[in-house]
Amino acid sequence: MLKIAWSKCYAHPLPPGHRFPMEKYELLPEQLLYEGTVTPSNFFEPYRLDTRWLLSTHTQDYVERLFSLSLSKSEIRKTGFPLNAELVDREVHIMAGSVQASEYALEYGIAMNIAGGTHHAFADRGEGFCLLNDLAISANYLLQSGLAQKVLIVDLDVHQGNGTAAIFREVHEVFTFSMHGAGNYPMYKEESNLDIPLPDGIGDEDYLAILEDSLHPLIEDFQPDFLLYQCGVDVLKTDKLGRLGLSLNGCMERDRMVLEAAKKKGIPIMCCMGGGYSERIRDIVEAHANTYRLAQEIYF
Repeated sequence: MLKIAWSKCYAHPLPPGHRFPMEKYELLPEQLLYEGTVTPSNFFEPYRLDTRWLLSTHTQDYVERLFSLSLSKSEIRKTGFPLNAELVDREVHIMAGSVQASEYALEYGIAMNIAGGTHHAFADRGEGFCLLNDLAISANYLLQSGLAQKVLIVDLDVHQGNGTAAIFREVHEVFTFSMHGAGNYPMYKEESNLDIPLPDGIGDEDYLAILEDSLHPLIEDFQPDFLLYQCGVDVLKTDKLGRLGLSLNGCMERDRMVLEAAKKKGIPIMCCMGGGYSERIRDIVEAHANTYRLAQEIYF
């Protein structure tokens, strides 16, 4: 069964005019249920994650100041979010969702988190709509619990996973692969184990060829026993922040390539949704929904 982390707090409202589309976290599960891709039994509500797993990745000083809402104005500005207790609670629920989805992936081969992909959070700070790093926390949870020995993080969001790269710079059990827009945020890129910067406007054919030439040799060389997939849909041509040129079909074929590679090799995979900022919310929801449709098609 495809298990999907979702909580009502994922769609916590932001101030009017905020550019982060929180409504997708309500519309996506509604769409998947309406079309029959999933049923209510596919969803689970994440429990609150033990703080020790946050501290496996983030510094105690940062976590304490985040929970006490005592970040500086500069630190808050870098996150892009207004800091309040509800948003911190939302972030902790997202971390729990990815960790628990990783456990379900070990059982069913694949599992998903409607939110997550918070790859801009560093060990000691948040950035770019990310307060905590669910990819890093999930990888550390798997490794420290003895559930995996080698974790591959495939980050195909349009923005480089800079926080994830920095966190695992000296960790040989985790391989970070980021394929992203060369001229996009963040201005200063960290060094992943494998970075592939892409030119503005790259289309489906070229993008998919690069991914295919990179992903399969990487899996063969690293031999991971778990895969974390950040499948942001801000690679779409319609995305306001993305600057790449993928169609909805191209984005879906990207996901198909990753999911089929994991399935063929028998590597459990946890997918978290990442970014998506197209003008029309239906484009964001449709692109994300394709990932779930593919999961059902390929795995179940």
